[in-house]
Amino acid sequence: MEESMNEAKIVALTQPVVDAINDGNPMATGDFVAYAARVSNPSNQLNTGTSEKLLKYLARNAHWSPFEMISITMEITTTRDIARQILRHRSFSFQEFSQRYADPTKDRGFVSDREARLQDPKNRQNSVESDDSELQKQFDMYQAQMTHRAMTFYEWAIGQGIAKEQARVFLPEGLTVSRMYMAGTLRSWIHYCELRMGNGTQKEHKIVAEAAWNQLVTYFSWLTEVVDVKHH
Repeated sequence: MEESMNEAKIVALTQPVVDAINDGNPMATGDFVAYAARVSNPSNQLNTGTSEKLLKYLARNAHWSPFEMISITMEITTTRDIARQILRHRSFSFQEFSQRYADPTKDRGFVSDREARLQDPKNRQNSVESDDSELQKQFDMYQAQMTHRAMTFYEWAIGQGIAKEQARVFLPEGLTVSRMYMAGTLRSWIHYCELRMGNGTQKEHKIVAEAAWNQLVTYFSWLTEVVDVKHH
């Protein structure tokens, strides 16, 4: 479930309007970061040939402010418990699926195959993998029962005319799917991925961060050479 459920994809990013070589086409988004970094060197601002070299230098030496000049919006699909963790990153702006406005049981649905990981006895904020197939089978069964009951109670409430904002009390956060748009600067995205791909992050959230990182390097491939993030 985790690999397919916890997803991130870029849906929007800054589109520069500066024409670097006077061919009628705007410069690439990455080149604009270098353009902004050279604000005090206007005679060299349009030199896109050395943009990547400059960006690598800036990142290696923690000169992050130019990376705030472009913004990226990603669409995140995950369960609501993981979404609560993501919302804590206050340098981003969010727009999340509203359970007050729409019916999440129809538009988003549930999952019923969360992993039965065990509590780490040495770290209260960590879990460890389990190879107990019977435990996983029973955990899945109870999840399925919970989602069935949640659906039954939710539909009953809606059928009685109870408002969605009240009927949602029956929906389990860890099994209810949510979708959100998460917007932030390239700097914020880099640091988010560095933090959430590291040790100490819940597995499902880490998968979201890895998906976000894979999206970033699709557009900014040089990041892999200068930012030390590791897939775990």
